[in-house]
Amino acid sequence: MNSVWKETEKRVRFAPLSDNKTTDILIIGGGIAGILCAYKLKNAGVDCMLAEASEICGGITKNTTAKITLAHGMIYDKMIRRFGEEKARLYAEAQRRACEEYARLCQSIDCDYEVRDAYVYSLHDRGKVEREVAALKRIGVRAELSDASELPMRVAGAVRVSEQAQFHPLKFLYTIAKNLPIYENTKVVHLMPHKAVTNHGEIKYQKAIIATHFPILNKHGGYFLKLYQHRSYVLALRGAKNVSGMYVDESDTGLSFRSYGDLLLLGGGGHRTGKQGGCWQVLEEFAQQHYKNAEIVAKWATQDCMTLDSIPYIGQYAKTTPDLYVATGFNKWGMTNAMVAADILCDLVCGKTNPYAEVFSPSRSVWHPQLAFNAFESTVGLLTPTVPRCPHLGCALKYNRAEHSWDCPCHGSRFTESGELIDNPATDDKKMHKRG
Repeated sequence: MNSVWKETEKRVRFAPLSDNKTTDILIIGGGIAGILCAYKLKNAGVDCMLAEASEICGGITKNTTAKITLAHGMIYDKMIRRFGEEKARLYAEAQRRACEEYARLCQSIDCDYEVRDAYVYSLHDRGKVEREVAALKRIGVRAELSDASELPMRVAGAVRVSEQAQFHPLKFLYTIAKNLPIYENTKVVHLMPHKAVTNHGEIKYQKAIIATHFPILNKHGGYFLKLYQHRSYVLALRGAKNVSGMYVDESDTGLSFRSYGDLLLLGGGGHRTGKQGGCWQVLEEFAQQHYKNAEIVAKWATQDCMTLDSIPYIGQYAKTTPDLYVATGFNKWGMTNAMVAADILCDLVCGKTNPYAEVFSPSRSVWHPQLAFNAFESTVGLLTPTVPRCPHLGCALKYNRAEHSWDCPCHGSRFTESGELIDNPATDDKKMHKRG
């Protein structure tokens, strides 16, 4: 079940760490956020290195739908009401700058970069669409109402933001990674102040960036309460009517659409990791109804870290860890948020101020209804008496019949049927004695 990106690009390879090393900035995690951090730091003349536990882009990054846009669902109206226009404007400005940086870099990289309009639609609530358009205009973003007429179903309305983009993420990332100081198959097994112990040696550092999708340290920052993980699914269809724009439902359980060559990428079926959801079945049923002659040529799933307030956590890991930084909680918008993270973190580790750092600060208020729900789910998972249990914090795992995996409903760790780790925050395999 490889993504079309994985199937259409040959990966670059890097050797594992071979002895003890010293660096100014250690980056842990070789997904898009970690690679962009390493790229920006190296080009700024900063001594850095990246340690990846397996292969770069081998986790969530390879399964993105790769939309480069500031249209992140219908978040801006809510953001203005909760935080005010200035914070919403800064968030949108950071995303816009990320889009512009991709456009600049992709001029010299063959990565199927294409300018596209982005649409966020609602099936039933036109008022919500109208409020979002008004909110975007208030903070200086050109947006307009649309009927999203090229979709195969009727919608109540859509927000249209023009001149956004899409690309082939692995073609882009493998190109910029080629000359970076990266060590693959180098797992950090113990992280302490200014020293990381890996399975191949030790790395001494001045500052470290944790870019491991879900943060791997539980002792600091409270990320096990501030985050939860959400799974969603994608079908690549050949023979379906293509779309010229990039579309996403404002609902977490809705559908997304974008083209790639002669393929239509249909996404959806989402649910909280470890819970029941529509999975590929919802997508297959939709395709049978609306694209009767289409052929499914690929299918895959992805997983996203979701924050309490729809804004990522980018910055100092915790108030008690002055030399440790984090990038997580991209809320399904990893392309632009990874670039935002690289911009902010490269400034912070170099002792510079960044105009967007406060917006994304991991130390901002956690008082939000989602916090109570996350705590409730964790408590239920801990008190559920079934086995097997997740080695992360001990929650009961749930069997995922669609993907034949064991998933943690508390924090999103996933394991194969035989217990091999698929997704963090767990860092070790799980011994399985029986299927349960």
